Amino acid sequence: MYFKKLNDVFAELSVTANGLTSAESLTRQQKYGLNILKAKKAISPLEIFIAQFKSFVVGILLVAVLISLFLGEYLDSAVIGAILILNAVLGFVQEYRAGKAIEALKKLGSIKAKVLRDGKEVEVDASELVPGDVLIIEEGDKINADSRIIEVISLETQEAALTGESTPVEKSECVVKEGSALGDQKNMLFAGTVVTKGRGKAIVTSTGMNSQIGKIAKLIGDAEE
Repeated sequence: MYFKKLNDVFAELSVTANGLTSAESLTRQQKYGLNILKAKKAISPLEIFIAQFKSFVVGILLVAVLISLFLGEYLDSAVIGAILILNAVLGFVQEYRAGKAIEALKKLGSIKAKVLRDGKEVEVDASELVPGDVLIIEEGDKINADSRIIEVISLETQEAALTGESTPVEKSECVVKEGSALGDQKNMLFAGTVVTKGRGKAIVTSTGMNSQIGKIAKLIGDAEE
């Protein structure tokens, strides 16, 4: 949705800037289900760290380290070892943050979100959000569903749980080039992130396991198996 014009986004989601009606909301809940994550139980930090060394590529590099040590190429083995450790640390940090965000999103039933329903601003359980809902957001709010921004006033979000970027990201309603990386999609808000500054409105595009954090939750779940 980030590379489409707003008129096309509204048309694709069959909604206007005034949001959904109560009846439309119920119909879409039946179609899309509740906005919840169905990830398996959280794994420990140690398990997350160990998992960073289980890929095929990492296995090859570990073998290369052992061969270099056996041949007395200590500098080569040290360089490869340092790369492995750095890669493991970066992967661990991002996956650990994502795991925390996933755990928080599992508790959406007790979290409220402000939306436009029947043209009026109301509070609903975040678990009831559906594609097409128009969110009203402000500083301090947690984002509970992936959404395309339609209006901003000095809006910034913290997206470390998804992208690893520690500094707040400035947001815009402008169209973004197709194929842009997640961190470059300035006109999108993502579940699991937090508004650190400003306010605005956004239209929900993906919920639950279809959100970016939901896809990560599925990957983590698959890794556990």
